[in-house]
Amino acid sequence: MDVLLDVLRLAAAIVIAFLAGKLISKCGLPSILGWLIAGMVIGPHALGLLGNSVLEAPWFEVLESILECTFGLMIGTELIWKQMKKAGPQILITTITESLGTFLVVSLVFGVIFWATDVPIYLAFVFGGIALATAPAPSLSVVNDLKTSGPVTRTLIPMAALDDLVGALVFFLVIAFVSAHISTAGIPVPVVLFLVFLPVILGSITGFVTGKLLQHTKTPGTTLTVMVLMLLASAGIGFAVNSMLPAPVLNFMLIGMSFSTVFANMIPEEKLNGIMKVMNPVIGFAMIVVILNLGAPLDYHLIFGAGIYTAVYIIARAVGKYGGAYFGASITHSPDTVRKYLGFTLLPHSGVSLVFTGIAVSVLSGPAPECVPILQGTIAAAAVINEIIAVFMAKKGFEWAGELHKAEEGADAGPRHAEEGAGA
Repeated sequence: MDVLLDVLRLAAAIVIAFLAGKLISKCGLPSILGWLIAGMVIGPHALGLLGNSVLEAPWFEVLESILECTFGLMIGTELIWKQMKKAGPQILITTITESLGTFLVVSLVFGVIFWATDVPIYLAFVFGGIALATAPAPSLSVVNDLKTSGPVTRTLIPMAALDDLVGALVFFLVIAFVSAHISTAGIPVPVVLFLVFLPVILGSITGFVTGKLLQHTKTPGTTLTVMVLMLLASAGIGFAVNSMLPAPVLNFMLIGMSFSTVFANMIPEEKLNGIMKVMNPVIGFAMIVVILNLGAPLDYHLIFGAGIYTAVYIIARAVGKYGGAYFGASITHSPDTVRKYLGFTLLPHSGVSLVFTGIAVSVLSGPAPECVPILQGTIAAAAVINEIIAVFMAKKGFEWAGELHKAEEGADAGPRHAEEGAGA
């Protein structure tokens, strides 16, 4: 009976979050803000509708892991090698400079602050690793809704996927070294690195098998069935491996991302588009539950207590993103509009940053619980405040670049399912 009641609570929470997302989207902001705010309002620190009895239930942990794996499809299916090759070295270099520039600026700023306030310095690098992440959905929604076209648009679309890849790589490297540094068990860095990147290996193997199977499917129904069953199998392997480890450390979003990246590059584009057309609503549902799971445990009181850190984080991240993009575009001789305005389109942050925050909190909560409120409060506040500013600035960036309403009928038919799946 208690389980049934918890399932009904979760269903009610999902409906409330969905409606909150629709309400927020009416104001021209990403739906993800509505989900985050709804999670905090109905979580255990506020109204308590989505309480610990649900969040800590084994069945919910299994469901949430499967949905994280599904959420990974949104990123992985954008990483098409043919499109990456067409993008050329300019986009790759600019992606690296804006990502690493953000990491360096945020880590340096917080390193100085934490050194002066006796907070562990390694937390500065965790902030830097989280700050790399760019949420592609809001800016790609602007591209889609306002029919933008031009150098900035053509640079942003492939960068949206590349940026997440570079961000994930740097973040998990940071988490590996921090885990090794603070672990009471003294786990060697190579072992931590192996565990961190094990999801990529597992997802790549199941993705390759899936790609081979999909090459021989004849009907849309069979194609979708194979993909879904193999996605569940990938998650199942993740559960099996987790059960053999001292602690469940596998990242299921990475399993889904690597799984979908491999099979997406092995099948025709039409077949991939057919799969994603059906999966987009499922990905949207998965994102709601994942963000609810991250938003509900956040104590809204922490937002008010982390005001200075939040302001520093938002400003430092913006400086890193804009400065890094400007530098990369300059050394690759990109058009003036890309150099001046691309950075504004890279400011949206909330979705992936909250996923990364959840991972970082799970690493820190045992050996360094005093760091958890600082991290949670800062990122929770930044996710709300930064997103409002970032979406506005993304629109202004395209406007200043002169790219609004420039798309011709049928043009710029590049990756669009990311923002559709995100419900932004």
